[in-house]
This record gives sequence, structure tokens and C-alpha cells, in this order.
Amino acid sequence: MTTRVLIADDQALLRAGFRALIDSADDLEVVGEASTGREALQLVRAGGVDVVLMDVRMPEMDGLAATRAITGDPALAEVKVLILTTFELDDYVFQALRSGASGFLGKGVGPDELLDAIRLVDRGDSLLSPVATRALITRFLDRPERSEGAAPERLRLLTPREQEVVALVALGLSNDELAEQLVVSPLTAKTHVNRAMTKLGARDRAQLVVIAYETGLVRPGEGRPERQRE
Repeated sequence: MTTRVLIADDQALLRAGFRALIDSADDLEVVGEASTGREALQLVRAGGVDVVLMDVRMPEMDGLAATRAITGDPALAEVKVLILTTFELDDYVFQALRSGASGFLGKGVGPDELLDAIRLVDRGDSLLSPVATRALITRFLDRPERSEGAAPERLRLLTPREQEVVALVALGLSNDELAEQLVVSPLTAKTHVNRAMTKLGARDRAQLVVIAYETGLVRPGEGRPERQRE
């Protein structure tokens, strides 16, 4: 099945480059371009978009506002947003994920990495570059309000095993790595992740990362917990 991509960037030359790259992949197709966040939102609402490649700084409505509008609309629940920007540090990482983005990449990524990122977020996984991940963790250290909107009481919705799974997701483990760590099948690991997302109202794994740090389930600097058997 072909993944339908909308490119939202205010620079025509960059849009043309992204279009040529994406259209070169057999399983990806550019279905539209937007030069403003407002235009991107309108095109997404018109339908036929799976993933939005979203710039942050755009006129009329910036990429973060457009992302919030997309992810906050129940009718667009299946649309994923991948933030692609020059600014891979400071609050952009935190704001992008809080806005509902499924991934965050700097514009310096290689062609194959970008194509793989689109595929990754389309299937419901989260994606953060290493620099962005470090920036996100650093920001949580410096934000006294980080528990706002995601009180630790939310964790009571989860079983102990689901809490462990969310913590491992926040540390960057894939489903296969989760399965190895927990000594379960990949399908069981995926089931745990999906149940946790449902209970916490998370769109995808990226939102689990945010919740894990906001609630204090995972703290910056922590390593992987010891392997347990189920």
C-alpha cells in the first residue's frame, strides 16, 4: 500500500527536493504541497493524506499550531505528522511532541533516513533523532511544570507490566527489543504497547515518551531496567 505524503514548507525549492526524493520511492507518493500551516491543515482536512512532512517556521500558521490542529481533530486520527526543521534543539523538540507529532528530524538527515522516517511514523511508531532525544530529556530536567496535564495518577490506569513497557518505550526500545527485554513474543510486546496507548489516550509511541517523562515514570539518565520474565 502506498503512503500518501503532504509536504508543508514555505520554501519552494525544498518542497521540490522533498517531492523528487519521496516520489522516487515505490511505496511513497506526494499528494500535495503547502507553503503555510493553514494551507497544510486545509489540505489534510480535504482527505487522502497519511503523513505530513511539516516544517516548523511557516507564515500564517506555524507548523506546531498546524500539528496541534491536526492531531486534535478526531476525524484526522489516522494522520501522522513528522516534524522536519533546521532547529533540532531547544523547545522545538518538546513543543513538537506535545503538539502531537509522531517524529522529529533535522533537515540535515540523509535521503534514506528521511524515507525510512516517513514509513516508520506511518505505521504508528515514533521517531526522534539522537540529537532531538537528548534535547527532549534535557528540557524535561529544566521544566518544573512537566507534570502538568499528565499527573502521575494517570499511571494507575496501567498494569505494572504496562508501566514497564511504557518506560522501555521512553528509553527508545523497538517492539523487537521490548520482546527481548521482557522475554515475550514481539506480538505480545506490541499488544502491551497498544493497550498502554489506548488507556493513556496516546496517538502513538511518541506520546508515550512524553507521558513517561511528564509523570516521572522515567527520569533522565536512567538506564534500561533489568530483564523480567512473564
